[in-house]
Amino acid sequence: MGRHSRSASPDVGYNDRGHDRSGALSSAVDKKFDFDSHVRQKRQRSRSRDGEESRRKKNKSRSRSRDTHKKDRKRRRDKSEERRARKAEKRKMREEEEARQVAELSVYSATDNPFHDVNLGQQFRWHKKAEKDRKSGLTIAEAQRRDAIRRQEAKEELERLNRRRAEREAEQRLREEEELKMQRLQESAKMSEWLAKDGDFQLEQERRRAAIRIKEKRANAIDFLALNLKYVNPSSGEDEVNEEEDAGLEIDLDEPYNIFDNLSKVQIEELHDDIQNYLLLEQLDVNIDFWTNMMVVCKDRLERFRSGERIGMEAAAAVEADITTLLSGKSYDDLAALQRKVQEKLSSGEPVDTDYWENLLKKLLVWKAKAKLKSLHEVVVRNRLEQLRKRQRDEALQAQEELLAGVARNASRKPVENIIPSEAVDQEDITQEVEPYDRAMSPQLLDITRLSTDDRQIDIISPEDDWRNLHQQRRIVAASRFVTKAAKQVVEEQTEETASGADLASEALYRAEAEKDLDEEEELFNLEENIAHPTSYNWEDKYRPRKPRYFNRVHTGYEWNKYNQTHYDTDNPPPKVVQGYKFNIFYPDLIDKSKAPTYKIVKEPGNDETVLLHFSAGPPYEDIAFRIVNREWEYSHKRGFRSSFDRGCLSLWFNFRRNVS
Repeated sequence: MGRHSRSASPDVGYNDRGHDRSGALSSAVDKKFDFDSHVRQKRQRSRSRDGEESRRKKNKSRSRSRDTHKKDRKRRRDKSEERRARKAEKRKMREEEEARQVAELSVYSATDNPFHDVNLGQQFRWHKKAEKDRKSGLTIAEAQRRDAIRRQEAKEELERLNRRRAEREAEQRLREEEELKMQRLQESAKMSEWLAKDGDFQLEQERRRAAIRIKEKRANAIDFLALNLKYVNPSSGEDEVNEEEDAGLEIDLDEPYNIFDNLSKVQIEELHDDIQNYLLLEQLDVNIDFWTNMMVVCKDRLERFRSGERIGMEAAAAVEADITTLLSGKSYDDLAALQRKVQEKLSSGEPVDTDYWENLLKKLLVWKAKAKLKSLHEVVVRNRLEQLRKRQRDEALQAQEELLAGVARNASRKPVENIIPSEAVDQEDITQEVEPYDRAMSPQLLDITRLSTDDRQIDIISPEDDWRNLHQQRRIVAASRFVTKAAKQVVEEQTEETASGADLASEALYRAEAEKDLDEEEELFNLEENIAHPTSYNWEDKYRPRKPRYFNRVHTGYEWNKYNQTHYDTDNPPPKVVQGYKFNIFYPDLIDKSKAPTYKIVKEPGNDETVLLHFSAGPPYEDIAFRIVNREWEYSHKRGFRSSFDRGCLSLWFNFRRNVS
């Protein structure tokens, strides 16, 4: 503004040169002024930048301090929260410990108690009582002391009650254990009793089977040994005497250990198993002693067979002969004394033949067992003789009564005539029938030159040697009371199979029918009914009558008639009723196979519920009958009816008609 005033002033007189210099000066001034202003602006901008930077730094430091303060406050707050959490956890643990102690004393817990009190573990505070105590002048310390005493007494009382309860529970456990022990003992006693009864039943069955085999002439070795025991303690009751009791009276029994003389190794092994079976079943001491001694002899005989296989039969026989010579003829007491001497010699430490004396000691045990069996056999012989005399007396009395009855009948009819003794007549007939010997009765002697080559190689035995061998074999058979009949039995079995070879199909049918599984609604029906008036057969003198074998079944089920449908359902079914029968009766040995067996229904007077189904066949089978339900049969083959006789099997299957009412 001054610049313009100076340039426009007309009063100042300058020349052109002065005028130019003043103009340059003014321009320089203007430039300087512009520079100064520029510097000031720049400084101002720098100061503003510095202020802004300082402000930013201040703000930044202020925000940093503020963050640090926040973090400190947060850290302090977190520490206080952790402290409070720890305090709360300690308080909770203390309360739980107090609740646990209270629960231990009171048996109950806050979650499990019959009072349904969730605060059971907390201490009860009686505010009204505390206020009353305060009004009555009782101090807080005295009230707390009184409450502490009361709590201590309650605690002691609870402890006494808990001890008594624990004692009662212990007594209850002991009582229950004792009851269980007694129950187990009773069950064990019952089980032992059942096992004893089962063993007695099996033993009785073994004895009966032995008696039956002896009676039917097909006895085994074990049967003759069982026959010895049968007469050790014979039954005294007269009602118990039957055919099985008298089965072995006609057999002469030798010492039981002699039964091994005619047995092979295989048969002795079988006899060993049978003796072991009797040992397991016997209960009487006498019988156990008998079978134990027999087992000793049996094992010795098996050992002799094995030693004979090892060292040769001749050497074994020589050793056995020497021992037999040494020990034979000695009593049980002598054998016992000799046994003690042998044991003393073996234990003396002297240089002796240990093998010989140990072998002799083993044989002494065997001979002692034989001595016991021999003494027991003497008792058996006496008892059998007494029973045989008793039976002979009974038979003599019966024959005397029959003779007196016959004499009385003859005396009432006609006078007695002179009777010629039958012995004299028989002797005269025999004398008259004997013919004189003629050389033509004997076979002609063969010329050895006419024999074939094979016949010439046969050993020639003189008649004296033949007679000597025959007599020796007869003496062996006569000395032994038991002779094995294995070969003969095989021949008899082969003969029977040959005779009944055509009936093997019937036997196969019987086995197949017996092995079939029963259906869910089937049961066995093998209850044979006694025939009131048995038929007498005109072929009894020719064939021995016998019962046929059979395998029958009865079919039962539910009958859903209208009444049962009304009163019952599947969950509560009605009683089962008989719906049909299946009879399978086997006649494999019919003499006349062209005639099939027949059946008929026999009704009994006064009995409308059941009838008798009567089966008849030809010789050699007897008639049999079964009692069945009296209902109408269904004769349709589609309904299961069957009546056939095929391969010796009579099949009669039928079902009853259904009642729709």
